[in-house]
Amino acid sequence: MEVIDAIILGIIQGLTEFLPVSSSGHLELGKAILGDHSVPEESLLFTVVLHFATALSTLVVFRKDVWELLCGLFQFKWNEETQFSIKIIISMLPAVFVGLFFEKQLESFFGGNVRFVGFMLLVTAVLLYLADKAKDTDKKVSFKSAFLVGISQAIAMLPGISRSGATISTSVLLGVDKTKAARFSFLMVVPLIFGKIFKDLLGGELTFDGDNNVAMGAGFIAAFIAGLGACTWMIQLVKKSKLSYFAIYCLIVGLIAIAYGYLA
Repeated sequence: MEVIDAIILGIIQGLTEFLPVSSSGHLELGKAILGDHSVPEESLLFTVVLHFATALSTLVVFRKDVWELLCGLFQFKWNEETQFSIKIIISMLPAVFVGLFFEKQLESFFGGNVRFVGFMLLVTAVLLYLADKAKDTDKKVSFKSAFLVGISQAIAMLPGISRSGATISTSVLLGVDKTKAARFSFLMVVPLIFGKIFKDLLGGELTFDGDNNVAMGAGFIAAFIAGLGACTWMIQLVKKSKLSYFAIYCLIVGLIAIAYGYLA
């Protein structure tokens, strides 16, 4: 993999992990356009590296929140921090279930099927449009809504369904305050990312090639920096109810991807 390609894919990952346009979908489109002929193991490792970078950027932006969550787990008191930590855990359950029992089936959707990504982007567009029209509230995430948002996160493991878009939209449609929905959406994925990396490392599914260290490092830095900016920007956009712009973007890119898939 060339360094410039790694940087481009890193920027795509950093931006699209937080912006509601599907990072996995854009990575698949990016690989298809750039002609990624990497062996599956190398491609998997690079994807893991990019997700690790965006997870770290989330920790930096929400460092105070993460610290409060950790304190809540170890205080053994039924306070707001402890309840929020438990809600995060509840939200993880559907994705963990899918990852453990349907991993092979899920991986079959990541074979460069541009048309499938395009159709899923159209689904994302509809979700964002509906969420943008929802009324503002000051409601917090409940235990029930945490599980329902977790289901949407599991569905968003498909390329083209935006994880942040699906989880924020689901939260908002359930009546949760938009700012609280964005905060919950970004925090709930961090344990899953680190858990997936840990699982892949223990399972020996990742292979390391010293020849690609420079490209991997460049992609990591690009994803981390882009992630910092996108995460901060996205919080402000959700507050101002600007999700419809991303709905239009997903609609356009989705239609282009579908057309490209039929013509390629």
